[in-house]
Amino acid sequence: MPAACVAPAAALGAAAASRRQGSPLRARAAAKQVPRAAGLKARAAAAAPASAADIDWDKLGFGLTETAFMVRVQCDVDGEWASSEVEPYGDLSLSPAAAVLNYGQGIFEGMKAFRTVDGEVVCFRPDQNAARFAEGAGRMSMPPVPSEIFVDAVKKCISANRDFIPPEGKGSLYLRPLLIGTGPILGLGPAPSYTFLVYCSPVAAYFKGGQLTPIDLVVEESYHRAAPGGTGSTKCIGNYSPVLKVQLAAKKEGYSDVIYLDAVNNKYIEEVSSCNFFVVNGDVIATPKLGGSILPGITRKSIIDLARAKGYTVEERDVSVDEVLAADECFCTGTAVVVVPVGSVTHRGEKTVFQEGGIGPVGQSLYDELTGLQSGKVEDKLGWLEKVPEGFHL
Repeated sequence: MPAACVAPAAALGAAAASRRQGSPLRARAAAKQVPRAAGLKARAAAAAPASAADIDWDKLGFGLTETAFMVRVQCDVDGEWASSEVEPYGDLSLSPAAAVLNYGQGIFEGMKAFRTVDGEVVCFRPDQNAARFAEGAGRMSMPPVPSEIFVDAVKKCISANRDFIPPEGKGSLYLRPLLIGTGPILGLGPAPSYTFLVYCSPVAAYFKGGQLTPIDLVVEESYHRAAPGGTGSTKCIGNYSPVLKVQLAAKKEGYSDVIYLDAVNNKYIEEVSSCNFFVVNGDVIATPKLGGSILPGITRKSIIDLARAKGYTVEERDVSVDEVLAADECFCTGTAVVVVPVGSVTHRGEKTVFQEGGIGPVGQSLYDELTGLQSGKVEDKLGWLEKVPEGFHL
């Protein structure tokens, strides 16, 4: 039975008006119904999708490489989630009055699929992304995508774009699930209809210089990424553009990125623009606690579990700038960056270098453990890998 797309109460009036005019989303979805395998091949040929044969895997960076297919699921605010549709990767058609364009009603996720040493294709902890996605939808007054629909759509996207998954050791397939208010609305309120979409791109190292190249960070004291009671813990689309002003200025000065402080005391670190932060002193690893203004990263959670299993004491608490500057080593984590060492932190013009500008032993050990697990070199005893069979999308 299709999962219900539960309506926020405030949107029912707008949804009713949309139904009186007929649902263009349902009409377009019905028009796309074709036999699965034959239809996909015909539509792919007509759209002339990208070819993985053109990719030089040794020159892959972290940028958009268009793939062949994406997956789309539609839902009216008081209707049901439709079946996921695999379709050629391409542009979207939206009303100028779409809620996502006018009021920023949208969230996204970042996740990865890998080729393992034994030839399998796996996705890393999709259930955790599904849970965070559902929480984010609730914060943004959108109907949550049920976990089974989320994971199914992600696996179909991976399967349909299997040729675009880099060879083992050359990178990964980065997946970007989106939930956006596509229905038109003029007054402030939830959209009358929504689109859940998954697209992907093959990627390699996030920062210039390659994976495990130490990054140089600068502490930002004038601007803040998030505040208590805000949306810092939600991967909503409005959280990211505001950091560009500070990030671009920092990069002009030669830094890789920015460390943001808490908005109350302007003393405790929170996170870097797109990743979580860890501090190491001896056998103790500290990371800023989750309190509503920090994104609960899936890689962050995984590294905490792996570190504790290795015998490290991991503390989730306030971490001051002074503690960072006195650390043995620091590193950042995230889906895009994986585990990246911090070579230096500059605060008020004073530069502190860690591990002589290289990677520390703790960061290296945790990077090896995590990437070994994702590549199949380390046994997945925790059940974090979801296998994606060939042809799953058909």
